Amino acid sequence: MNRKHLRLTAALGASLVLTLTGCSTKAAPESDSGSGGSGGVKTGPGVSDTAIKVGVITDLTGPAAPLAKPSMQASQLYVDQVNAAGGVCGRKVELLVRDHGFDVQKAVAAYAEVQPQVAALGSLLGSAQTSALLDSIERDKLVTMVGGNSASSLGHEHVQVMSTTYDLDMINGVDWLVKTNGLKSGDKVGLIHQPGEYGENAAEGVRFAAKKAGLELVVQTVKPTDTDMTAQVTALGAQKVKAVVFAGTPGQTASLVGVAAAGGLKVPVLAHAAAYVPQLLATPAKPALERMLYVVGGVPALSGDAPALKQLVADYGKKYPKEQLNVGVQVGTTNSAVLVEALRAACAAKDLSREGITKGLRSLKSFDKGMGSVLDFSDPAKSPNRKSYVLRPAEGLPGGLKTVQNATEVPAVAEYLAARH
Repeated sequence: MNRKHLRLTAALGASLVLTLTGCSTKAAPESDSGSGGSGGVKTGPGVSDTAIKVGVITDLTGPAAPLAKPSMQASQLYVDQVNAAGGVCGRKVELLVRDHGFDVQKAVAAYAEVQPQVAALGSLLGSAQTSALLDSIERDKLVTMVGGNSASSLGHEHVQVMSTTYDLDMINGVDWLVKTNGLKSGDKVGLIHQPGEYGENAAEGVRFAAKKAGLELVVQTVKPTDTDMTAQVTALGAQKVKAVVFAGTPGQTASLVGVAAAGGLKVPVLAHAAAYVPQLLATPAKPALERMLYVVGGVPALSGDAPALKQLVADYGKKYPKEQLNVGVQVGTTNSAVLVEALRAACAAKDLSREGITKGLRSLKSFDKGMGSVLDFSDPAKSPNRKSYVLRPAEGLPGGLKTVQNATEVPAVAEYLAARH
């Protein structure tokens, strides 16, 4: 790969970089609830006799838009299907969408605007944005599906991580990497990660798994705004690492793998699912990505055989024929599906207040949309799933990924969680 190609790869990184920062927010007014509404169902903010309003605070114009826009569109598609079938509790579900451009302050402002108008947040994108709003969400008792799987978001009654946390994904992924690539005790493995909740939580899992396997980690950090990974790759190459584990952004993934291949460091690279989008296969790094990259995460490949996945691909393609599928489509669909089931449970209990919706969410102990692992939302302190998929890039398939290993939880996960407690 020549320097011109590397600059093209780095340019993609500039458009996909995810920044992780934090701030605080003012207290929002307490929500009131009443008893009106059809069927004697108790209601609260965002619920009328005809509608249930759900907020979506996401990134439609900033660096996370390649994943966030499909997620929002998939959420809207699912809600449209639910409404066409009669809605929830005799009411239509309405999405109130706000764009924060992946800016924490804009997310805080959007929350202040949307919070009094909605019954729940169907999506709040970003670990830093979530961190900034945690206190307000808990105070407002507003069920919130977060678009980031940092373990720091666990343990809050009204905040819900939607899949395997980053640390657990990495423990499962490193175990697979060791077993399938012949790594042995004493081998050097590179770890490149961003600062902040995403990168640090992923690195925590890598460190635990590496110690258990006797691997020597060679650690490099990368700023969220960095797009050229030459320095990190050079450092790892000098240490003759036999594999690389990565928690960063998609553009950084393209640079990392492309530079490594061009420089002769042709070793397997295991990246978290947050660091991949199929648009990378349109960059000069494509051949190296197909040879060297593996992706680990709690969401299956869209190209899987499950009927629900095939139906989602067909429905999304019909609704948005010009949009490229990626993991955001599954995330948006799952978020909306879980929230709808929580609303239905709250309706059955005749309580669509915010407290009632939270109770509805916590009643979902074995949620199964037929697209992946069964999810348990009964305990906010625990990840709803502890299994991870290993995937790899594949041009021409929905989502640009194919399955290498189906959802798996390795024994080290239980050991890690026990040690944390």
